Amino acid sequence: MRKLSVLILLPLFLSCLCGQARAADYPSMKVRIACSTPKGTSIQAVPLEKMIEIVERESGGKIKCEFFPGGVLGDEQTVVKQLRGNEIQIGVLAAGNLTPFAPRATLLILPYMFPTRENACTLFSDAPFMQELNNAIAQQSNTRPLAWLIGGYRVLTNSKKPIRSMADMQGLKLRVPPVKLQLEAFRSWGVEPHPLSWSETFNGLQQGVIDGQENPHQINRDTKFWEVQKYISDIHYMLWVAPILVSERWYARLDPQTRALFDRTAREAARYEWQWAAEDESKALRACLDNGMTIDAVTDEELWKEKARAVWPAYYEAVGGKDRIDKALAIMGE
Repeated sequence: MRKLSVLILLPLFLSCLCGQARAADYPSMKVRIACSTPKGTSIQAVPLEKMIEIVERESGGKIKCEFFPGGVLGDEQTVVKQLRGNEIQIGVLAAGNLTPFAPRATLLILPYMFPTRENACTLFSDAPFMQELNNAIAQQSNTRPLAWLIGGYRVLTNSKKPIRSMADMQGLKLRVPPVKLQLEAFRSWGVEPHPLSWSETFNGLQQGVIDGQENPHQINRDTKFWEVQKYISDIHYMLWVAPILVSERWYARLDPQTRALFDRTAREAARYEWQWAAEDESKALRACLDNGMTIDAVTDEELWKEKARAVWPAYYEAVGGKDRIDKALAIMGE
């Protein structure tokens, strides 16, 4: 019996030793991580907190992460600049704010690129396609996506009236991120958008500088937009997607084992976020409605899609050629 107990316990003992050895192999380091949404249950912070949990645990505490949520280090394009300079090592930001530095990322924010959330899951799970895209982004921006997050669609909100058709938008001052493609999408609908940085958006709505904005339900909830917005229009022109982005300068200097840890952990955090965000979106919408907002479908969304997709040819060169779009659509079965 004693011999049997030893045989049973020995593998467990060796496993513990191996785990300790693996942790001991990681170099001691501090990693600075930033995002623009609040800590806790926000769409950017949730996957980063999961990533931090796994990295610190699996490194045996040798890798320590310093987290700066809520935009305390600057807006999202500032985060890209800080990653490029290795002032921070990891960040999350909406894909549109990466495109000024990496035009190849434009493919993922083409209006009406993802008819369903499942389309995005399918594309992001295609390792060869995404590896080629991530490499191109790294070369252009000196930042590298390790994984991609998926949120909800960027719905339209405003404080003036329900929007149930394209014509209802006319005359409204709508905030759109200062990203050329998103601005062009609104212009295709006959609206001149108002580009504002994210940090200026709530105050702009509060002061009446702008009437509305577009973001997923989660961000509308987390920002408590019901304090300054009344009407939601359920459009599907752009799925919120975001990279878990690292400083290429920092990443290239990591030893292979540490690099593999961050690669794997980012993918795990992203998969966790996909499921979390799918479940959280309905909760977020309910919170907005419970706090006095109302929601309407648009009756002519096929027209929105037709006009917005008409801007695609102007971005063929930016995304690496029309064949890149065709390849992505084929992967998604579109």
